[in-house]
Amino acid sequence: MNNKIIIINGPNLNLLGEREQSQYGSITFDQLKKKCSKKAGEIGIDVEFAQSNVEGELVNIIQDARKKFDGMIINAAAFTHTSVAIRDALDLFKKPIIELHLSNIYKREEFRHKSLISGVVTGGIFGLGAEGYILAIISLQKTLQNENR
Repeated sequence: MNNKIIIINGPNLNLLGEREQSQYGSITFDQLKKKCSKKAGEIGIDVEFAQSNVEGELVNIIQDARKKFDGMIINAAAFTHTSVAIRDALDLFKKPIIELHLSNIYKREEFRHKSLISGVVTGGIFGLGAEGYILAIISLQKTLQNENR
């Protein structure tokens, strides 16, 4: 298999392009999905997207992903800083995971400086906007091909 990944997006990411463009850029969620799908196709990755504003739904998506996907990119958004349940579900995934944030969480409010999920992921990309998703796809593909291990 080794080429099927899921990109999971947490609360409010469905409103990209509408909210705080100075923080998140002007790209819409649909544009982001198209950009990611194009890049994934170019490098031989099958990609699926998920987004939810509900913590329990994200936990279910992560749990279900264990049997369907070889790797994961997750932008847990605000749940990054609050959800032990999402952290625990990620810990059960046991495959490469990249934590992703459009903004640099370490240059923002103090409460955003603590990521509960960083301790259970393979690596992280922060503050590079939508381009961070592309870098995460490339990095995950290399990891799955054992180039980054």
